Amino acid sequence: MRIAVEGCMHGDLDNVYATLLHLQEVQNIKIDLLLCCGDFQAVRNEKDLESLNVPPKYRSMNSFWKYYSGEKVAPFPTIFIGGNHEASNYLWELYYGGWAAPQIYFLGFAGVIKFGNVRIGGLSGIYKSHHYNMGHYEKLPYNQRDIRSIYHVREYDVHKLLQIEEPIDIFLSHDWPVGITDGGDLKALLRQKPFFEQEIQEGTLGSKPAAELLGKLRPPYWFSAHLHCKFAALVQHEKGGHSTKFLALDKCLPGRKFLQVIEIESGPGPHELQLDEEWLAITTKYNAVLPLTIRSANYNNAHLDIEQCRQFVRNKLRARGPRPFEFVQTAPCYNPSQPVADGLFHGFYKNPQTEGLLQFLELDYLLNKMPESRESAAIPASFASGCSFDYDIEDIPIDDVDDTDDLKEADPEDA
Repeated sequence: MRIAVEGCMHGDLDNVYATLLHLQEVQNIKIDLLLCCGDFQAVRNEKDLESLNVPPKYRSMNSFWKYYSGEKVAPFPTIFIGGNHEASNYLWELYYGGWAAPQIYFLGFAGVIKFGNVRIGGLSGIYKSHHYNMGHYEKLPYNQRDIRSIYHVREYDVHKLLQIEEPIDIFLSHDWPVGITDGGDLKALLRQKPFFEQEIQEGTLGSKPAAELLGKLRPPYWFSAHLHCKFAALVQHEKGGHSTKFLALDKCLPGRKFLQVIEIESGPGPHELQLDEEWLAITTKYNAVLPLTIRSANYNNAHLDIEQCRQFVRNKLRARGPRPFEFVQTAPCYNPSQPVADGLFHGFYKNPQTEGLLQFLELDYLLNKMPESRESAAIPASFASGCSFDYDIEDIPIDDVDDTDDLKEADPEDA
């Protein structure tokens, strides 16, 4: 099986797909699957841009809407995770994963899916320590603080991934596992990105939860993006034992190293997406403690036995089959020939795919369950005071800053 891996999509689906189609023709190969490591920007309409955490001058419809509307169809099955520049309102509809458009599958805030017999896991977002132990408290419409925290990785989602016992073949994260630079050509990296040096020395460049998952899951392949450069590393988990090939890729721009094609052993097919039994069992066990305020999950209330959950899911999948639920449009699609519609809905859409999955698993739908008041979900002042909301410091992608001096101030974790 040939799998193409792409770094930061930044909404530029047309050019990525065109590049891969050209590659197929020139090299006379067939690409079976595309993986994207975040900043996908699944923007359906102008209203979604309001939930996209980028400075106004970078807000653009780009090309995802063409695939959402059906004007175009992705030429390859595509799986993506979220980064820190996403239409977070749409991805929250698909918290458990689902089709963002025909042939384009979002892996969820955390998730595992099978493509043929290749098992692919992923963690969306980036790590920020001050939000890590909180719940998913953000509610639509996002205020200026929530739009910058909705994509921060939460301990609850990592906890579920840490319950995985069966082998994962490929894992995706947006930011790099902390310490990954020890396994690659550090000197070459610092020649390209010298402003990474201090954080590398301090052990803060990257994600601690991702490093924990890397140590637990030990997949043969781990792909990331976020820092807008290509970097390879080899992680040897034990002497003479398992190792992980790590690769980070750039964003889609001419002359940049944003694509890689790998070959991986797989069965003869069919090469189709399938729901993962173990992951659905983990979801079943822990759904009742999904934290939706600033408080972390209380795992003492996750009473279900995991083996009973596994048998329950196995029986369900035998009866229905493992195919993901069908794509359904939930919001109006952008129309370049018409002005912005004043009547566009400002709130939360219940996605039928999410409803279908939860009904299938006989679980409660909790995503838009509101706390008693907005204030009960607010961040304490002690956390808010430590957060920067200056676009020039936190949010401009590193390689998009025009002034070289500003690079020294930009935060690599928010590229």
